[in-house]
This record gives sequence, C-alpha cells and structure tokens, in this order.
Amino acid sequence: MGEQKLKRNLSFIQMIAIASGAVIGGWLAEAPYWFSLTGAGAALIFPLLAIALIPVGLAFGELTATLPFASSVDVWTCNAFGHKVGWATQWLMFLVQVVEPPMMAFIFITALNFFVPIPANMTVYIAIGIILIWYILSNFNISLTGKLANIFFFSMVVISLIVSVTFFTSGSWSFSNISNHGGLFPMGGKGIFVALAIFSLKFIGFEMTPTLIEETNFPVKDIWKIILSALFIPAILYFIVVFALGGIAPWDELMQMSMPEPELVSKLGLPAVIGIAAIIAGIMHALTTLMGFWTSSARVLYGAAQLNQLPKSFMKLNKHGQPAISNLVVLFFSIFFCLFTGDNWVQYIYAVSCVAAGLVYLVVCLDAMVLRKKFPNWKRPYLAPGGNLLFGAGIIISIWIIVGSCLELPIGGYISLGIYCLIGMLLYLFMEVLRKKNPKELALITLTPDDIGKN
Repeated sequence: MGEQKLKRNLSFIQMIAIASGAVIGGWLAEAPYWFSLTGAGAALIFPLLAIALIPVGLAFGELTATLPFASSVDVWTCNAFGHKVGWATQWLMFLVQVVEPPMMAFIFITALNFFVPIPANMTVYIAIGIILIWYILSNFNISLTGKLANIFFFSMVVISLIVSVTFFTSGSWSFSNISNHGGLFPMGGKGIFVALAIFSLKFIGFEMTPTLIEETNFPVKDIWKIILSALFIPAILYFIVVFALGGIAPWDELMQMSMPEPELVSKLGLPAVIGIAAIIAGIMHALTTLMGFWTSSARVLYGAAQLNQLPKSFMKLNKHGQPAISNLVVLFFSIFFCLFTGDNWVQYIYAVSCVAAGLVYLVVCLDAMVLRKKFPNWKRPYLAPGGNLLFGAGIIISIWIIVGSCLELPIGGYISLGIYCLIGMLLYLFMEVLRKKNPKELALITLTPDDIGKN
C-alpha cells in the first residue's frame, strides 16, 4: 500500500496559488451584477466579508493541522458526530467542489468568444472539450497542477493590477462617477444587506485547501496561512478592481455592460492591448478555478474511500500518483452539468452549492468545538485563538451564508438539492449493503491523529 499514497509535491507558494486562484472569480462578466447591488461600495463589502470569514477559516486551519487527511471535513465530522453526519457533510462538500469546473469552462468560452465568435449551438461541445483536456492533464503528477497554478495565478494578478492602474491613470477616472450617482451605496441599506449575503459566495474555494493536505511538503501548522491568503488576496484584488471600474463610469452604466473592462477600454480609446489583457486575465481566472476545484473534487471522493464510505477503487492511484477512478467520476459529473447548461436547473445547482458551502462551514465550526471538548489531549500543531468564542462567530457567519443563499434560491433549486441529497442517501445505503456482505473489508474507519503517516 506504500505506493498508494498521494505524492507530496505541492509547495507553500503553489498552495497559495491553487487556493487563492480557486477563490478568485471571473469579475470580467460578474462585475455588472456587483454594481447593480451596491455600486462601487462593493469594493468595501469584499474586505469586510473576508474579515467575517476569518473564524471559519481558522476552524479549518486548526482541524486540518490536527487531522491532516484528504478526507478533511469527513474525518473531522466522523470523529465529532459519527459516520452518517460525516458522509452527509462530505457529500455536500463534493457538490460545492464539482459544480465549479463546468461553470468555469463556460466562463472561459465567454472570454474566448471575444476573439473567436463561437456559435451558440457549439458552446456545450466546446465546454466538454475543455473539460476533457483538463481531465487528461489531471491524471499527471500533481506538481503539474502546482506549476500551472503558479503561472496562471501570478500572471492574472499582475495583469489585473496593470489593467486597474491603467484605468486609475487614464485621466478619465474620477470619484465624481461614484459620489454624484448615489455615492458608494446607491441602492442604500437594502443593497448592502443583500450584498453581504450574496457576495460571500465569491469566497467559496478556501474550503478546498484541506483536501490537498496529504500532497503538501510544508508543516501542517502553516496551513491556516494558506487559508487566510485565499480570503484576503481575492478581497484586496476585488477592492482594487471595483474602485478602478467605479471611477471610470457611473454604476448604472456599468451594470448594463456585459464585460465592463474591454468595453471601457474601447469607449475611452485606451490601447486595445489593455482590453485584450483584461480578457486574458479573465481566462486565467477561469482556468485556476477549474484546476483547483477539479483537484479538490477528486480528493473528496478519495477521502470518502479512505473511510470506507465509498469503494476502495476510488483510492486507486495511477503511475503518476493521481486517483484515476475519482478523476473519472469528476469527469462524469462535469460533463453532466455541461449538458444541462441550457436549462435553468444548472443555475439552480450553482446556487444550491452556495447553500451547501454554508452548511459545510457550519458543521466544521461545530466539529472544532466538539473535538476540543471530546479530545482535549490531541496534539494540535495549530490552535485557533479564541476557542469557542471564535467558532461561535464562525457558526453565525455560516448561518448568514445559508440564509442569504436560500433567499436567492428558486423552487427548482430546492428540488435539485433534494435530488442531490437523495443520491447521497442511496450511495450510503448501497455501501451499507456491500458492508454487510464484506463486514471486515468495508468496516467504517475513523481516522485519528494516531493514523497520521500510516494511511
């Protein structure tokens, strides 16, 4: 079994690139919605939300350092509340992760369409083609993902900053475009209220960090730094970009655009290369997000198999140390979501993933509280400051995310969530049947600190 261990090839910097890159969303197409809710005030909302999510992030940091397994939320919750709740949480975690790759494929196509017009009837097939290409790459050494993440992440950050600086120094940027059109928050308190709930969804991604912990080559006590970087690097970048756009044109004009950055470049007569650079950065945003969530999705399945909640075949590694069966299942789900993109149901699933993320955050904060009480003598290489007070704050923000997401969820979304949960229940029952036939081989496993380095 020694050869069946994941390979520790991810460095500290590569993990920052993967985690932060997964969080950073494609504002290339989403910025109009941001401005429709709060105008340029969105720039202030993002840092506030990053601060609000610190308790959740530090809970993840403590638990990852204490129980550093790819099964992450599953193994934590199994120790705190048992295998049924552990599997339910892991199944929700899989939903959060697996819907992102196909969505990013379509964002990639939206940006690509600026250069090469793509017929509407070909969009789905090209998205599937992108998914297939990444599936092939995902089966090679994890260091490839780390190297590509480094290139794409740092390039897109630099390019995004260059585009923003160009707007600030263009001679057309003016705070009057903000102050004379309703100020920072033109929609008032209602806009702030909705944005504080909805914009929290733009930070989904930091929770995937623990799923890669068995492939990192730095001390587990430092994982909290990776998690916080995945909150604050995007927040700072969002802050800069939103203010850069907000000072160029009034909020009600920006909200009418499809891709504000290239459209503003054209309108102001700025060098066309700036608009092209903005689109390239948008493509890199999509690629880094796709890579991070794909990798995490496969590790969520791998982790469930570690605990015998899924067949051991999900742990089978290819010669490059990649979970081949798990990658194949992620490919299946990704193609499935691509095929349903023309239907609103996929949009509902995307919204449902945000509800799922809030539920995962809530359970993780409860895990941290319960495990400190149940196992006070466990070695904790990183101890989150504040204890139950900190975790309690995490519970509150988690509930806020759940409520805010539910308010935006149409009836079809609730139906989709119900179907997805039903599939998870059927999988659990299926494994129970197999377990009765093979009680010793498929006995449920609860990993503890004593198992570190053994699995």
